[in-house]
Amino acid sequence: MTCMGCKIDTIGINKKQTGFTFIEVIIAIAIFAIVALGANAIFVEIFERSKLVDERSQELESLQRTMLIMERDFLQMQERIPRTQGLENQLVINGGEFELDSDAYAIGFVRGGWQNPQLRLKRSNLQNVAYRVQENRLERLHTIYVDSVIGTEPKVRVLLEQVSDFKIEVLQTVKEEFEWEETVENTTLPAAIAVTITTENFGEIRRVFKVRA
Repeated sequence: MTCMGCKIDTIGINKKQTGFTFIEVIIAIAIFAIVALGANAIFVEIFERSKLVDERSQELESLQRTMLIMERDFLQMQERIPRTQGLENQLVINGGEFELDSDAYAIGFVRGGWQNPQLRLKRSNLQNVAYRVQENRLERLHTIYVDSVIGTEPKVRVLLEQVSDFKIEVLQTVKEEFEWEETVENTTLPAAIAVTITTENFGEIRRVFKVRA
C-alpha cells in the first residue's frame, strides 16, 4: 500500500539536492581562474617568442641586403681617382681606421654600373661610395657626382644596426700565402678586399671580395 505523503516528501528531498552548492561554485571559479592564468602565461610567452623571431628575421634580412649591396659595390670597383671637396687626390681607395669620421675602419672608392638609362640624369654611371661606422650603425655614403666640389655633403644610408666593429683588410697580390694588410689607402686596385663586420646578434662575419684578376 502506497503512501501519498511519503512520495511528496521524497520529491521534495530530491529537489533540494539539485544544483551546485556555494563551495562547488567557488571551487569551479578557482579552477577556471587557474586555467585562465596558465593560458594567459602561455599566450604571452608565444607572443614574445614570435616577436623575437620577427626581430631576428628582420635583422637577418638587413644583413643579407647589406652583403648584396657591398658585393655589388666592391665587385664593380673602378681604378678611378676622384676629386674630393674640390681638391686633387692621388688615391684610388681611401680610408683606414677612424678615417671618414668613422668609429672604426672606413673605406671609400669609385664603383661603376650605377644605372642611368639613356643618360636621362645629368650624371655618369660612376658613383663615389664609402662605408663607415657611426654610433654602432654601418653607413653607406655616396655623392651624385664622382668629383665633388667644396661643401658637397654625401647622402647617407644606414645599412645595419648594432655593429660593434668594422674592419677592412687589403690583399695586394695573390701568392701561395695570402698577406693581408690593414693599410686601406691605395693608388691602384688591390687583388682583393676583406670586410669583417661584428654585430651584437650575429657575431663576426667576414667576406672577401675579388677586385681584380
